[in-house]
Amino acid sequence: MARILITSALPYINGIKHLGNLAGSMLPADVYARFQRARGHDTLYICATDEHGTPAELAAAAAGQDVASYCAEQHVLQHDVGRAFGLSWDHFGRSSSPQNHRLTQHFCEVLEDRGLIEERVDQMVYSIDDGRFLPDRYIEGTCPHCGFDKARGDQCDNCGNLLDPTDLKNPYSVISGSRNLEVRDTRHLYLLQTKMADRIRAWIDGHPDWQLLAKSIAYKHLDEGLIDRGITRDLSWGIPVTKGEFPRPGFEDKVFYVWFDAPIEYIAATQEWAEAGPDRDWKSWWRTDEGADDVRYVQFMGKDNVAFHTVSFPATILGSEEPWKSVDMLKAFNWLNWYGGKFSTSNRRGVFMDAALEILPPDLWRWYLTSNSPESSDTAFTWEQFASAVNRDLADVLGNFVNRILKFTESKFDGVIPDGGAPGPLEEKLYADVSARLADLAEQMDAIEVRKSAQALRALWVVGNEYLQEAAPWTAIKTDRDRAAVIVRTALNLAALYARVSAPFIPFAAEKIGEAFQLAWPPAWPTTDAAAELSSLPVGLPVRAPEVLFKKIEDEQIAEWTARFGGAE
Repeated sequence: MARILITSALPYINGIKHLGNLAGSMLPADVYARFQRARGHDTLYICATDEHGTPAELAAAAAGQDVASYCAEQHVLQHDVGRAFGLSWDHFGRSSSPQNHRLTQHFCEVLEDRGLIEERVDQMVYSIDDGRFLPDRYIEGTCPHCGFDKARGDQCDNCGNLLDPTDLKNPYSVISGSRNLEVRDTRHLYLLQTKMADRIRAWIDGHPDWQLLAKSIAYKHLDEGLIDRGITRDLSWGIPVTKGEFPRPGFEDKVFYVWFDAPIEYIAATQEWAEAGPDRDWKSWWRTDEGADDVRYVQFMGKDNVAFHTVSFPATILGSEEPWKSVDMLKAFNWLNWYGGKFSTSNRRGVFMDAALEILPPDLWRWYLTSNSPESSDTAFTWEQFASAVNRDLADVLGNFVNRILKFTESKFDGVIPDGGAPGPLEEKLYADVSARLADLAEQMDAIEVRKSAQALRALWVVGNEYLQEAAPWTAIKTDRDRAAVIVRTALNLAALYARVSAPFIPFAAEKIGEAFQLAWPPAWPTTDAAAELSSLPVGLPVRAPEVLFKKIEDEQIAEWTARFGGAE
């Protein structure tokens, strides 16, 4: 039994996330976690809300709430909508937790002891009209690299370059829109990433199995030359900057930079998990001197987060010289766009997680987002593609197979798995096909090829329909009841197998299928011995057809949703 630690990018606290956030981190991490649990591995899936930084402050101000109350409320909302989507986190923590406060302050002190933290008098943008410094997302302007006119003070969303507020051209205050700005001196702590460049490069070189997307982003930043990064900000909400057990002199009104403390929350959230239940040890997952040397750590994130997790966080972990577990596999995703453009709340463009569940069950979204995963390139959501994935894959292939065989069993065999007959050439062919498909599915899942995994699962569903069509139990029943019994028994076992292998992707529908066969839940992953797997259900077991598993999406619904959420314009 392997030990597998899984983390997905922490969703920002500033409101319910859109489908792109789901597709690019939390959902593929959940599919992978469910698969590994089903195989019997000791699997821990950790996530949390990212609650510090300017997005939290700006969102709280817009909502008319103090930031602490806003974050507490939004954490519950994000947790609940994630659970409604079937996200099977073992723990969903908060970066504002006491555990993360302590760990972040600890890392800063250890890094300073190692000569990697330095106090500097910095020049920061100060808004005279607002009477405050403008860190990170409190300031926007034109990107000096690509000319994008809505670049933020920490990063350009258009070209992906990391920025400092003073880099921006034509800057303005996000708070008031004022351009009455000036640069003033302020003291901050810097993480000396330049001293870690060679070590970080060697660490990335040591992961030849990483996909091109993740490695190319990491090497881009290394090749362009790392810069020392400020890890404190002139904000009131965040983790206080300390020296020993007391506020650091001169930093009483400052907090740690969100991108310094947020990745540390992966460790802190595991500590939260351990302290929330009996017989849990967080150090065995994160400290190689406490047992974490046998852990495989897999991280899921969108491409805009890769630089922080291949440069900045490794600088923290490796630079501490402490025995922390570092990531083994970093799975990065491109963006899911909305008809080629960005999701936008203000312009009513795109579907967000809560609205998605208002109109359709979670499995339909889960299937579309995995079968169209933005792995090799950006992917554009369209209602037409979404409807096709639901109608052709779920309704016509999986749903049709399960419904047909169970209804036939109810009408011709009194709703029980029939005895009689022996497998023939068609069944032997089916065993070979199913074994091959199961092996391919497991291989793709192990390799974290999300889209290929969904394709392999669909191919396995297709095998059942082809078998049923060729074996034709509705014809056999007229002249050879034993032959019909073999076909029905085999197909029923195949339907039960589909419940087990589909559970990582569509857990709610899979459980409904499983209930039809009284399967223990959650299920174990099958072996590739199809002959054994397709004869595992006991003869005489009562079975029942579930309600319609997947309702087809109609053109009228697409028109209604396009009017509500936007579409091709």
